[in-house]
Amino acid sequence: MPLSRDEIIRRLTLPRLAAATLRGDHMLDRAEPTPPPLKPAAVLVPIVEHADALTVLLTKRTDHLADHAGQVSFPGGRIEPEDPDPEYAALREAREEVGLPPEQVELIGRLDVYRTRTGFEVIPVVGLVRPPITNLVPDPHEVAEVFEVPLSFVLDPINHELHSREVRGAKRTFYVLPYQGRYIWGATAGMLVNLAQVLRP
Repeated sequence: MPLSRDEIIRRLTLPRLAAATLRGDHMLDRAEPTPPPLKPAAVLVPIVEHADALTVLLTKRTDHLADHAGQVSFPGGRIEPEDPDPEYAALREAREEVGLPPEQVELIGRLDVYRTRTGFEVIPVVGLVRPPITNLVPDPHEVAEVFEVPLSFVLDPINHELHSREVRGAKRTFYVLPYQGRYIWGATAGMLVNLAQVLRP
């Protein structure tokens, strides 16, 4: 049975074990997390409340960006010194990257902090997005594509594939959620798996 918005909010606000609040690219390799100093960042995990189904809004980054070029990601980026909190930063970045108005988003909680091997400590902020989203205007410098993935696809563990590759002589293991020819992997896939674990019964 599909999750109701009330159940999603309840599960996002339930207290979770403190030991589970730090995730990262290191976890699947049983390696040490990326040591400080880390660049603080925030992303918006946008769950769109369509009348017939819930979806997760994602972007594909342009190929010329300095960080994570060409990868699928959530709207988000660095937390700037003038940002009062990660929630503000996530909403600001979502507006700048895809034109999502903050007033269209109901913030309902956070996922676990996620450390990347590229030196970012990311706070994923979950928000319910009120349709329509046909008014989105992606920033052509940063965003090559905006698309949606059904929440039901994200919640199904059969779609959480484990892949590995050798990077600088070391084996790296990571999640992949392949969806309609798109390769959702790395930190974004790790955060989607975290979302699924929080929302599944």
